[in-house]
Amino acid sequence: MIDVKLLTEICKISAAPGFEQRLREYIVREVAPYVDEVTTDAMGNVYALKKGTKQGDEARRVMIGSHMDEIGFIVTHIEDGGFLRFHTLGGFDPKTLTAQRVIIHGTEDIIGVMGSKPVHLMSPSERTKAPAIKDYFIDTGMTKEEVEKIVSVGDPITRERGLIEMGNCVNSKSLDNRLAVYILFEAFRELQGKDVPYDVYGVFTVQEEVGIRGASVAAQQVNPHFGFGIDVTIAFDLPGAQAHEKITSLGEGVAIKIMDSSLICDYRMVKFMKETADKHAIKWQPEVLTGGGTDTAGIQRRGIDGAIAGAISIPCRHVHQVIEMSDKDDIRGGIDLLKHSLLEIDKYDWSFK
Repeated sequence: MIDVKLLTEICKISAAPGFEQRLREYIVREVAPYVDEVTTDAMGNVYALKKGTKQGDEARRVMIGSHMDEIGFIVTHIEDGGFLRFHTLGGFDPKTLTAQRVIIHGTEDIIGVMGSKPVHLMSPSERTKAPAIKDYFIDTGMTKEEVEKIVSVGDPITRERGLIEMGNCVNSKSLDNRLAVYILFEAFRELQGKDVPYDVYGVFTVQEEVGIRGASVAAQQVNPHFGFGIDVTIAFDLPGAQAHEKITSLGEGVAIKIMDSSLICDYRMVKFMKETADKHAIKWQPEVLTGGGTDTAGIQRRGIDGAIAGAISIPCRHVHQVIEMSDKDDIRGGIDLLKHSLLEIDKYDWSFK
């Protein structure tokens, strides 16, 4: 089972790239009881440290990357009539913006709606053309003078959509990557009273959606020997998809990443996670993602010495939309795989062979 109420709360908190302060404050407060130390850096990453039992020459550092930020927007101009122009923060498929509500975070939060040219007024060629980001504006329902009392150029904007349960799935905005925040929370909570062999740095990172920026800084601070990224991955198990296109499927288990466009996971870490999952009867599936990257890349190669790194991925349909969907059992598997990996990481032969 998973704590849907906690996941709902985490997904609801707005945190556009570079504007993660609300979620950061929540994480610092809520994770503190489960770890030995909580700190932040100048960029805004949160480091939750659970100290290991190994000391001296046997001591090692494990870093886990779970990014806080969600794709969003930033205000670039306030038009006559109270309309807003914006720039994206992270990757968007423009057609997913149609008929969506957003939250503009000015001196107070206000709701806006994504608007575009009415279909009734489009030419035949316009009707068949794929929309572009520039075709959209945000309607606040307020006058320019009213908007300017609240909103300024540079204010962040996030999407408005709550979490619901559908069958054995959860559906919400921002499962990418609040699922990872939730999984790291739960792993720390379930490790209370248990000894981990190595120092575990659970890092809630910033600005992943705009280029793995927070994780790259954090890896330099931690200089980990071992690293785990936690993120969602594509589940293209949809009508019309051929078997080789699916990447992963919902309900088929937590995914163990082999590669994505930002890294090739260390083969030793992949083997370790597969064996750990099998040992504890955790259902899993392999992930080879040909597009997209995660914090794992920063963890693997931004520390001084490099890290033996891999990733735990949660299959997710409709990624980077407000209707992202994941299976509860796959999420539970992610918690279990992370927890057992942290407990048993010192028992594995990490030599090259």
